[in-house]
Amino acid sequence: MKDKIIEILKEETKGQSINDINKNLHLKSMEDINMLEYTLNEMTTEGILHKSKNHEYMLLENTKSLKVGKLRINKSGNGFVECKPEDIFVHSNDLNGAINGDFVEVEIKTRLNDPEPEGYIRNILKRDLKKVVGEIVKDKKTLGFKPDDEKLNIAVKLTKESLKGCVEGHKVIIDILKEIGNRTFLAKVEKIIGHKNDPGVDILTIAAKHSIETEFSEAVKAELKNIPDEVSEADLIGRTDLTNEMIFTIDGDDTKDIDDAISVERTGKNYKLGVHIADVSNYVKVGTNLYESAFSRGTSSYLADTVIPMLPHQLSNGICSLNPEVVRLTISCVMTIDGNGKVIDYDIFPSYIKSRKQMTYKNVNKILDENIIPEGYEPFADTLKTMHELAGILRKEKISRGYIDFGIDEAKIIQDKNGKAIDIVKRVQGTGEKLIEDFMIAANETVATHISNMDLPFIYRVHDLPNAEKIEDFTNLIKQMGYQIHTNLNKITPVTMQKLLNEFRDKDEFVILSDMLLRSMKKAIYSTNNIGHFGLASKNYTHFTSPIRRFPDLTVHRLLRTYLFENRIDMETINFNAKYLIDVAEHSSETEVNAIEAERDVLDMKMAEYMMDHIGEEYTGIISGATNFGLFVELDNLVEGLVHISTLNGYFTYVPEMLSLISFDKKTKYRVGDKVKVVVTNANKEGAIVDFELVRDTNGNSK
Repeated sequence: MKDKIIEILKEETKGQSINDINKNLHLKSMEDINMLEYTLNEMTTEGILHKSKNHEYMLLENTKSLKVGKLRINKSGNGFVECKPEDIFVHSNDLNGAINGDFVEVEIKTRLNDPEPEGYIRNILKRDLKKVVGEIVKDKKTLGFKPDDEKLNIAVKLTKESLKGCVEGHKVIIDILKEIGNRTFLAKVEKIIGHKNDPGVDILTIAAKHSIETEFSEAVKAELKNIPDEVSEADLIGRTDLTNEMIFTIDGDDTKDIDDAISVERTGKNYKLGVHIADVSNYVKVGTNLYESAFSRGTSSYLADTVIPMLPHQLSNGICSLNPEVVRLTISCVMTIDGNGKVIDYDIFPSYIKSRKQMTYKNVNKILDENIIPEGYEPFADTLKTMHELAGILRKEKISRGYIDFGIDEAKIIQDKNGKAIDIVKRVQGTGEKLIEDFMIAANETVATHISNMDLPFIYRVHDLPNAEKIEDFTNLIKQMGYQIHTNLNKITPVTMQKLLNEFRDKDEFVILSDMLLRSMKKAIYSTNNIGHFGLASKNYTHFTSPIRRFPDLTVHRLLRTYLFENRIDMETINFNAKYLIDVAEHSSETEVNAIEAERDVLDMKMAEYMMDHIGEEYTGIISGATNFGLFVELDNLVEGLVHISTLNGYFTYVPEMLSLISFDKKTKYRVGDKVKVVVTNANKEGAIVDFELVRDTNGNSK
């Protein structure tokens, strides 16, 4: 019936009543008419149709100003409706009762095709509020519930039965049973995460908030009993034996889930690079609970020093991990690469390896950067130097085609045994880290290119072109800051973006400018539509190299097995994958966003926790943002805090086109990129808040 309704409304530019629609459908029985009404309401809820106040329907795609999407509300109370091609900003006054996570219909009130459209909520189509994370609090003489998400402006009444075992301070997950009033819900406690003062509960609470599963089901645990601890002889049949090759792994000091191993040798003027990836698909089969669990999780989550794996440890740290001196099943991509960094030949095949050594980045960097060979690395030093030589060639080739290195630092939280943040350090991407990145990119491109050339359904990692208007906004801001731009931006390509970024690489404000440019670009996602990867300047790209940690990589392995190793490219297989992979791509993109947001929330929370012990201390920082309520300042340790406008001397006005706060008398200006000295005045772990004030001299001037 849905298809018939769409066909009827396709040419209509005015709303049609249920009777108008039925004139074309010729339904006579009350049962059929009730089904029509039900279907129309369902299509409205799904965002296919728009229903007017007069109960008239039209296709949403035929409207000029209406869009649908999920509402995301930020800390300021304003929101964004996630739409294509651009998210739509919604001021807090225009939410019309909608709450964070609602699927809504939004009317755009700015001009058509505005690069930053603004709108207001017309209708709440679906309130998918099922589970909420929060804290058990004292509510007069009884226990109540306070959501952790301040953006959820709701009231919750918990059932008495579900409160058994709960005490004040417990972090819990509640199940919403029904809405009993305006933004008021009846709910039950589904799970007690732990007490807020217990070690690790803070991180698990954030994981729960982002729907990251921390425990495996009993059904998954039951299947683990059939997973072997060692590779069987039967599993080796049909695979290429690479156990005699010099293959090893390079990872962080604490890595337990090892996805990738590498090998290299010189062949005349060329290089033969082998990238050997754990064959997780051999153990995680379609239709099993393990597979469904991996699909649901989508990715492993790395939250401070807590790892929430996509796969149970028996797989991720055991039979699938490419641990040294044991036979492991792999899928190998062996590439012949010439002196210009071009892949001139390759082979993708099932294999098995025995890694010679589990190397660490720290020790590899000693060899490559300092020519110091740690004990136990002597037999591998020459091979590592050859790898370094090849990595340099590959990186030079990537840069020549427009590969963009934003050079943005990342923070790493150091915690004590009780899970308290005691230090913040910058993650170092040294020579060894870059080497592995270069090799993995080469393998990912080779695999993607092969399947793309076969024109078969596949899952790609894609990154769309930046929005031209947003790039123009960025360049206008740069000019306002007093810089001249020499790069010709008439045509936006990876090379022009790379040149634009390089113009500011030696400036003090580079970190801020680089971050601003990155924010103006679109996000990389998973898709079956291969539009290429702009940031990598790559025509064909996928994720093949981390199947222990990412479901798309596991899917790529399954497809390689299907298409290449089993030669199943019949129409039934092609049609199934063409439909199924769309869901995989969308779900994988969603779970990736959840994991990234959880990682960001944990980082913000732990940074605030660290700064709680440094209140009153002075730091030098750089202004990273300016708003109508103050300045954001980023310290050298990457902690960002707010200097509220009320703490500044005098009256200041926010001038957005100059990214500045300017005093009423125009004598004082605080601009993004300026260095300032601040003192920490407040830090709150639960709110993930850090507050600064500018340090002033005896005359009241900021230093």
